[in-house]
Amino acid sequence: MLPILLVVATACTASYAQTSATKARLNHTAIYVQDLAASTFFYQTVLGLDTIANPFRDGKHTWLRTGPGMALHIIQGAPARKEYYKNQHTCFSVASVDAFVGVLKKFNMRWEDRDGNKQAVTTRMDGVKQLWVQDPDGYWVEVNDARE
Repeated sequence: MLPILLVVATACTASYAQTSATKARLNHTAIYVQDLAASTFFYQTVLGLDTIANPFRDGKHTWLRTGPGMALHIIQGAPARKEYYKNQHTCFSVASVDAFVGVLKKFNMRWEDRDGNKQAVTTRMDGVKQLWVQDPDGYWVEVNDARE
């Protein structure tokens, strides 16, 4: 009886498989900030993200490229800075975490490793170096040197 159930389960799963027309892909993420200029500076200058066309053109939004066909949408209007969990973060990869630490030092920014040790970098078991920094509104950002 088990082989028949397996065939039925496989057939049911296959019939619900998504096509390229319905399969979701990441387009953009959005953050709600107090100071658009400060957040734009952080993501554009510190992280090095490129500005892309802003469809709103109202002075309350910045759009930045985060990858092929993906963007970060920064929206001004948050009433106050919030406390965020470090495990809820956005991660960007750089060619060299050590070189990126130099950028953080240039802008007098604080960062920490996975365990919260200040001005420290974690090296994962697979050799990837990583650190965490908070943007002007307290959103956590991981920066690592993962290749893929």
